[in-house]
Amino acid sequence: MSGAYFLAAAEEDRKRRQVRVNKRVLREQGSPLDLPDDEFLKLFRLTKPLFKDLCAVLSPFLPGRQYCNAIPPDIKILTALAFYGQGGYQKEVGTSLLGLSQTSVHDCLRDVTNALNSPKILRKYIKFPRTSQELEEVSRGFFQEYGIPGVVGCVDGSHVAIIRPCDNEGAYFNRKNYHSINVLIICDSKLNILYVDASFGGACPDSHVWGHCPVNQFMQTLHARGEGLYCLLGDSAYAQRPWLMTPVLRAGAGSPDEYYNRLHASARSVADRCVGALKGRWRCMLAHKVLRYSPIKAGKMVNACVVLHNFANQAGLVMEHQEQLLQDVLVQQHVLEAVESHDVDGSRQALVGRLWAARNACMYQVDYNRHCDSNQYFT
Repeated sequence: MSGAYFLAAAEEDRKRRQVRVNKRVLREQGSPLDLPDDEFLKLFRLTKPLFKDLCAVLSPFLPGRQYCNAIPPDIKILTALAFYGQGGYQKEVGTSLLGLSQTSVHDCLRDVTNALNSPKILRKYIKFPRTSQELEEVSRGFFQEYGIPGVVGCVDGSHVAIIRPCDNEGAYFNRKNYHSINVLIICDSKLNILYVDASFGGACPDSHVWGHCPVNQFMQTLHARGEGLYCLLGDSAYAQRPWLMTPVLRAGAGSPDEYYNRLHASARSVADRCVGALKGRWRCMLAHKVLRYSPIKAGKMVNACVVLHNFANQAGLVMEHQEQLLQDVLVQQHVLEAVESHDVDGSRQALVGRLWAARNACMYQVDYNRHCDSNQYFT
């Protein structure tokens, strides 16, 4: 009886080893890099050369292979990219990608997400400008594109849906009646994300998240030291401060305030476009996908997607149909709750006056040039 038992156990062990060998052979024979370029980009959201660059960056931060049949780093990264890009369930990703089991997909996703959340990686790819030179460079981009001086970023909040958490559920139930984390994002004029905080529940308003943001403290310190040359742009969910410029509510038509609001809205739309590009490429963050993880794990995945967004954006990669993806994402944005925001120290009104004066000076110059052009025929 014992002999039959050991024979059965040995046969079961042989079958398990054969399954592992078959999976390894399948991975080696069906390399995703053999896919056509457009199909590869559609599945993994990066080009093949960019994927190879990413492997070189992340490989030192991934666990080493402890046995010969272990999943290699490039397959781990591809598995994570497929999940970030498509969302849904781990089993579905594993079935469509090299026959990986749900457990293997879980392990790949864990390892790659942890690698992308390594402090060294986060500091390299998500960096708010701190030095005068860095602040001036970001400010120059906004001024050249939108004509507002001193802007070093646009701040906005965006909800990422998660499953109902086990602990402190009320903190994650937002006003649109689903569970989420409220992600604060600051971006520059080129859609690079300079700062992200994915640690607050969806019940927290944008202003509360901003109140605990280190960038808020940094900007306040700059102004306290008399270096208040720079500011951020935010919508009406935030309180007006010298370092955070918001729209003027109920501005009269044709007034300086209305002109300021138009310039402000044009520049601040960068934040909407940035969130649209982020969620359009890494669709696991879309509201209908729902990250089926605890708030902490979901926050790490958001950080990972932000790193990948900057990695792709800085390489100049634009997804096909990105404009349509942007529109789909903007439809899902949460409804803005405008707050009355008083310009206590007059900093916003001073900026309104500067922009209005610059507009009038520009119009005068245009009229002057037109007058000179019309008179040249009579000289």
